[in-house]
Amino acid sequence: MDTVRDESGRVLVDRAENGRYRWRAKASNGRIVAISAPAYSAADEARRAYSRLRRDAPNLSARISHVKDGAGWTWVLQSPSGTPLARSIRSYERYATCQIAVAKFLAILAADG
Repeated sequence: MDTVRDESGRVLVDRAENGRYRWRAKASNGRIVAISAPAYSAADEARRAYSRLRRDAPNLSARISHVKDGAGWTWVLQSPSGTPLARSIRSYERYATCQIAVAKFLAILAADG
């Protein structure tokens, strides 16, 4: 997997073995907190998608779901039309912790924008 950092170092764009690209967002502590829901055909396309996500963050809604076949909760940020744009990198044991995690990611987007 190839990785490219943006100028802030907050967003990483990875190329998977299948040739598609995804962005990953880092918190100030260096932990990966979110990943793009779709995969993109080019690294620049993934970077532009993250820029749009930052711009559109106030209009996005979060959907929290129970993990299938396991314990825990995950979140997905979606466009007003319901298209998944970003998702949690992991599952959370408690619903409230998942809520906090998505709120923190939205705060990162606001700070970056």
